[in-house]
Amino acid sequence: MINTIIFDFGDVFINLRKEKSLEEFQKLGLNGPNEDLLTHNDLFEKGKITETQFIDCFLKYIPDAGIQEIVNAWNSVIGDFPLRRLEFLQLLSTRYRLFLLTNTDSIHISRFEHKVGMSFYSDFYRCFEKVYYSYEMGMRKPDPEIFNTIIRKHDLSPKRTLFVDDKKENTDIAASLGLHVWNLQVGEEDVVHLFDKKHLPL
Repeated sequence: MINTIIFDFGDVFINLRKEKSLEEFQKLGLNGPNEDLLTHNDLFEKGKITETQFIDCFLKYIPDAGIQEIVNAWNSVIGDFPLRRLEFLQLLSTRYRLFLLTNTDSIHISRFEHKVGMSFYSDFYRCFEKVYYSYEMGMRKPDPEIFNTIIRKHDLSPKRTLFVDDKKENTDIAASLGLHVWNLQVGEEDVVHLFDKKHLPL
């Protein structure tokens, strides 16, 4: 029987507007990400570079953009957080050990907290035994070690743990480590339907 659930954050609880962010960067003169930007994003999500170093990478390609314009474009990906998901999570927290594990960065988390407000994000964080951000851990999904770290630290049983994420490469790695998984299909499924038999193994 499942007694622990590890959740992703983006597109599981908070909706992401990836096309909006691309549009905002196009307005600044950047026609999509390139290999350099993707590498810096990876480093930023691992906490290996600073916010300034990350933004400086954008300035190489859009030198006429202002720093705040870049931050705003980067944060435009952050969408709404439906209240039904928080209420569902609060219900779950009375029955399961819950953890949050997300690939993210300090800029996005600051924006999320500012957008929803202290009362909302405090209620959200309170549902979890521990919140894990990739930029604080120095590693990111789908690195197997990020899962093993949580399993070891909290003495979790993989066969009694469910991992929920919208990216198949992440759920595939978790499954290879013995965890139950739900590869949530964005736009077709919602985390509040977790109790459907196919999503929560008994």
